[in-house]
Amino acid sequence: MSIEHKASKQSKLKLGKILITSQPKKNWGLGDVSYIYDLPMNDLLYTAQWVHRQNFDPNTVQISTLLSIKTGGCPEDCSYCPQSIRYDTGVEAESLMSLEDVRKAAVEAKAAGATRFCMGAAYRGPKDKQLDKIAQMIAEVKDMGMETCATLGLLNESQAQKLADIGLDFYNHNLDTSESYYSKIITTRSYSDRLLTIKHVREAGIKVCCGGIVGMGESRLDRISLMHTLSTLEPQPESVPINQLVPIPGTPLAKRGAVDGLEFVRTIAVARILMPKSHVRLSAGRGEFTNELQALCFAAGANSIFYGDVLLTTDNPEHESDQALFSKLGLKPEEIQYSV
Repeated sequence: MSIEHKASKQSKLKLGKILITSQPKKNWGLGDVSYIYDLPMNDLLYTAQWVHRQNFDPNTVQISTLLSIKTGGCPEDCSYCPQSIRYDTGVEAESLMSLEDVRKAAVEAKAAGATRFCMGAAYRGPKDKQLDKIAQMIAEVKDMGMETCATLGLLNESQAQKLADIGLDFYNHNLDTSESYYSKIITTRSYSDRLLTIKHVREAGIKVCCGGIVGMGESRLDRISLMHTLSTLEPQPESVPINQLVPIPGTPLAKRGAVDGLEFVRTIAVARILMPKSHVRLSAGRGEFTNELQALCFAAGANSIFYGDVLLTTDNPEHESDQALFSKLGLKPEEIQYSV
C-alpha cells in the first residue's frame, strides 16, 4: 500500500503568527525566518515535511554529478577553497579539460543514474575564449538527455546570454553566507558582485542554483540571514545547495569544527519551508555524515544530492554507499523533468 504523496488537502499551516503555504512567498521577513528557525524540532520537521509533500514525491531524490572541468589556479581568496592560488593546499593548477574527457565523464554519470551534470571551473570569471569551449561541453551533455549546470564564477550580461543560447539549464553561484559575515570569508569580490551575476543569469533565462555553506564560524543569525536572502530572491532559486564546510589543510578555515548535525538539519528544514518548490541539495560535507543524519536531512525536505566520490576537490560518499542508503530508506532517483 502506498501513501498519498501530499500530506493532506490543507493548503495552509498556521505557526503562531505565521501562515505557511505550499507556494513560494515573496515577502518573508527576517523575524519570520528567525521564528521558523527556532521552532521546536518536532514542529519544524513536521512543517518541512508537510511543505515537501505538497510539491514533491517525498521518496524521490534528484541525482546530480559534479565534474571539475578546470581545477586550481583561482585568483580569489575564498577562505574555504583549496583551489585558490593564495593557499598552499597541494592542489595544482590544471588546464581546461578536453571535450572528449568531459563527454566520457558525462556518459559514466548518466550510467550511474545522474539526471543533471554540473561542470565547475576555478575562475574568477571565464574569458570569452574559455566560454566558447565550455559551451561545446554543455551542448554535448545536453545531447545525452541530461540537464546541464555550470559554475564558472562571475558572469557579465553577454556571457550569461551566450550560455542561455547554447541551452544551459542551470547556473550555480552560491552566496555562501550572510552579507554581514561575507567579508570575513571573501575579500576579492563583494556580495553585490554575486547578486549581480545571479541577476544576469536570471535575465538571460537560465535557472538559478544558489545556496550557501554552514560551519565557517558564522552565527545562527548569519544562517537565518542567508536563508532570508535566498528566499526573497525573485524568483526563488530552483536549486538550493546546502554545504557543510569541509576544512582543508592550508586554507584559513582548516581548523574549523563541523557545525552541530541538528543545526544542519534545521537549516535544511528552514530552506524547505521558505522555498517550497526548490530542490534542496545536500552538497559538500556529506561524506562526513552518518546514514542517520542523512536520513534526518531527507525527512527535513532535502531532495537532491551529488553522486560520485569527489566534489571538485573534496571527498563525497561513493556511488555504492548511496545506493545502499537509498535501499534502506526506500528512496529512488527522481526522473528527469524535461525533454530535450
